[in-house]
Amino acid sequence: MLALTYIRSHPDDVRGAMQRRREDPALVDRILERDAQRRALVDERDNLRAQQNRASKEIGRSGKPSEADLAVLRDVREQIRQLDEQAGAAEQELERLLFQVPNLVDDSVPDGEDESGNVVVRTVGEPKRFDFTPLPHWELGERLGIIDFERGVKLSGSRFYHLRGAGARLQRALIAWFLDVHTRENGYTEVYPPALVKESVMWASGQFPKFLPNAYHDAEEDLWLIPTAEVVLVNLHADEILSQSSLPVNYCAYSPCFRREKFSAGRDTRGIKRLHQFDKVEMVKIVDPATSEHELDRMVVQAATLLDRLGLAYRVVQLCTGDLGFAMTKTFDLETWSAGGDEWLEVSSCSNAGDFQARRANIRFRRESGSRPEYPYTLNGSGLALPRVMIAVLEHYQQPDGSIQVPEVLSPYMGGIDMIGP
Repeated sequence: MLALTYIRSHPDDVRGAMQRRREDPALVDRILERDAQRRALVDERDNLRAQQNRASKEIGRSGKPSEADLAVLRDVREQIRQLDEQAGAAEQELERLLFQVPNLVDDSVPDGEDESGNVVVRTVGEPKRFDFTPLPHWELGERLGIIDFERGVKLSGSRFYHLRGAGARLQRALIAWFLDVHTRENGYTEVYPPALVKESVMWASGQFPKFLPNAYHDAEEDLWLIPTAEVVLVNLHADEILSQSSLPVNYCAYSPCFRREKFSAGRDTRGIKRLHQFDKVEMVKIVDPATSEHELDRMVVQAATLLDRLGLAYRVVQLCTGDLGFAMTKTFDLETWSAGGDEWLEVSSCSNAGDFQARRANIRFRRESGSRPEYPYTLNGSGLALPRVMIAVLEHYQQPDGSIQVPEVLSPYMGGIDMIGP
């Protein structure tokens, strides 16, 4: 979240950032009004408390208090109680409003209304050309018996499926390979995260209130299914003070992810492109603010390297202001080509959240012993997201007879299987 002191001293900057995001800047005015109201109530309460203390001392010096003196003290005490309640209510309302303010926007982010304003930074490789008409993954998967949509719907409803046989093994191979590359080559520590978290974890990572309608909730235990492992990894050091020497902190995790997809009703209903449950390997960094841009560039390269080694064409896209995530100040998406769907698919989103999440989670670091704690920056990125990588692999490596060649880097994880046939 943004610091209230920053909003007080830089209201025009915050309004400008919200306007660039196509958000209503009037929220800033409501915050400032409620803040002034709260401070006035606190000042009045504190003045009455000082008056109460003076009166109590006077009564103590004069001996036995009169009934009139006691009546005055009771009246002041009641006024203080009422002001306490009003100030507390104003504080709660102020906090609610502050949680609705999105992050600031980096100056380098292009302006745009929506995803149509995103900018392609670079394209690596070219979409594969076939000497036959490539099939979409849903046809390939059903013909090979590795994706079962009918039973997925029977078990759980729309936007569910299940993988079987070589399909399940291929996805497991991708996940294991992603984790091995990140831990063995990129210096990440692997974490196996819980899939259910407290509500405070969702707020601290910036998921709430923006994405509250898309979250799954266990009402009885008051726990929330994670939409991404990012919410866990960011919160691992909540309420802690780290040393500068421990930065950067690099975590990666595989997890299932759960999203209601209410914002995309009617879109991408065929295949496994947009689902209520999917798998993802996530990267999270906690870094010194001075190194955050360098670390973001590294994260993009680390995600892109996986696509390079899979032999997939991809492009790096910088998100515009109208498509930028609520908690992020700057984001680059990686999109790979879907030969059967004839479109680019987002398989990674690498972002710099600045100190936005660190403030919410109360993560701090000290540059040296005894120095004042500061907020680090947090970065996150998909490394990579399934099942869209599955889509790209199935469609890119399909053969004229409908079989699927296994990418060379995955062969050791497939028990030596190099071709998936009927």
